[in-house]
Parts: sequence; structure tokens; C-alpha cells
Amino acid sequence: MPVSVPLILALITALFLAPAVSVLQRRAKLRRSLSVFIVFMLFLCVIGLSSYILTTKAVTQVNQFVETLPSTINEIGLVWIDIEDNLSEQLGEISPELVESLDRQVTYTLNDFRNYFEEINIINHVTNIIIKIPAYLVSLIVYLIALYLFLLELPRLKLKVFSYMTDKTAEKVRFMSSRLSYVIFGFFKAQFLVSIIIFIVTFIGLLFIAPEVAFLMSIIIWIIDFIPIIGSIAVLAPWALYHIIAGETVMAVQLLVLAVILLVIRRTVEPKVMGHHIGLSPLATLISLYLGLQLIGILGFILGPLVVILFASAREAGIIKMNVKI
Repeated sequence: MPVSVPLILALITALFLAPAVSVLQRRAKLRRSLSVFIVFMLFLCVIGLSSYILTTKAVTQVNQFVETLPSTINEIGLVWIDIEDNLSEQLGEISPELVESLDRQVTYTLNDFRNYFEEINIINHVTNIIIKIPAYLVSLIVYLIALYLFLLELPRLKLKVFSYMTDKTAEKVRFMSSRLSYVIFGFFKAQFLVSIIIFIVTFIGLLFIAPEVAFLMSIIIWIIDFIPIIGSIAVLAPWALYHIIAGETVMAVQLLVLAVILLVIRRTVEPKVMGHHIGLSPLATLISLYLGLQLIGILGFILGPLVVILFASAREAGIIKMNVKI
């Protein structure tokens, strides 16, 4: 299995890109080889551009953030001194040992954080990662070549699979596969559209709230937002709590407002967009998302709607026959 990972990823990517090849071939009336070449080059451009952005702007902002973090921790330490004075006034006579123990633990933790981040060199870490790239270069080349060949050979591979089936079974499987291909493509397209909305809103909001780390934090929130239920709250809530402790109440409120906006967008737009692109009603989409999440976890967030579509497609194809009346 570990040896086959590049080939498996290439096949999955080819299945994901296959609808784009078919659309380009049909609408532009191009040969499949030319359509595959265009889609493959667009895919490489997107991956290359994304990698460039992540390794320039994001790394730069991470380095700036880490460099300023020790001074930020010092500011937290000063805030903690004020909190400690208040605790001493209120609890000093009742339990001075508790106040002393709490102060010692917080001071020790802050010093550890400061020392740890002072020793971090982001540029060195990135350099080490880049140095290791040649070790994975063979797998990357195999992945790209296999992806291109899979895109070219998918129609022939499908015919080969169907040759082992009867005409009736092959017709049902073709219907189900075309339906599932449309649904899977629509599912990821819907997720991409929702994530783009989340990223744009986050980036615009952070340009006003914290412009110095707007791009970096937008990427982090965009990635974390894929986690069901938790989403962007996992980043924005601790960030707001830090500013509350630091005495910057206005910025904390702004971050919490942004978190609420992102949560509302995710919970209202997602069922509608996904329902439109995968052929389920918003209610059915919401139910399948929730039940999949509760039964399987994060993976169920993806498999839930797909299982419903698989069942509906099998019933439409006549593979599953249900005609129950009460």
C-alpha cells in the first residue's frame, strides 16, 4: 500500500478531473488528448501558483509572527502581573499558597513559550523541507505521469470493466457511475465554492482587524473551517480570548463578530450550495451531513450525502427495488 500511494492518488485525482475533461471535450469539440493536456496543464498551474503563494507570503507572515511572539508573551506577562495583584487582594488572605502556586505555574509556562519561540527559525525549517524535496521527487514524477496517463486511459479502462458485465448490469452500473461522478464533482465543487466565500470574508475582515497577519490567518481559518461543527471558532475564539486578557476588548469583539459571521455563512450557505450541486434538497443535505458526522465522524461529513445519492441512484437504476405502501 505505501508503495502504491502515488498511483492511488493519481487515480483519485484523475476521477476528480475527468468531468472537466469531458466538458471541455464536448463544448469546445476538441480531441480527448488535447482536452486532457489542457486540463492537466491548468491543474499544474493551480498547484504551482498555490505552492508559490504558500511558500512566499505565508512563510513571510509566519516568520514575522514568530519574531514578534516573544514580545507578545512579555505583554501577556505584564497583564498577568495585574491579574495576580487582583487575585492577591481577593484571595491572598484566604489561600496565599494557591495564589503563589498559580503565579509560579503561569510564569513558568510563559517563560517556556518565550524561550521556545525565540529559538524557532522559520527560514531554517522551510529550508530543511526544501532540502528533502528531492527525496520525494520520484514519487511526484510518478504521480504526475500516472495522472496524465489515467486521464487519457479512463474511457478504455471503463470499457474493460464493463466487458466483464452483462448488458443489463452494465447499463445500470453506467447510470450509477455517471450519477456518482456528477455528484462527487458537484460535492467538491460546492465545498470549494463555500470555502472560497469563507476565505474572502475572512481575509476582508482581517484586513480591517489585523492586517499584518491577515493572509496567514485567513489560510489557517480557511483550512480549520473544514472541520465540521467547530470550524473557524477553533481559531478565532482563542485569538479573541488572548486580546481580552491583553486588555484589547475592541479587537476581541471584532474577532468574535467575524467568527459569528463565518459560522452563519457556513451553516446557511453550505446546505443550499451542496443541495444545488449534488441534487439533494437542503433539508436532505443537512440531515445527511449531520447523521454522517454523528455516526462516522469527520469522514461521515463527506460520506453522508454520498451514501444518500448512492442509494437514490441504485433505486433509480433498478438495482434496489422498493415499493412499500402502508
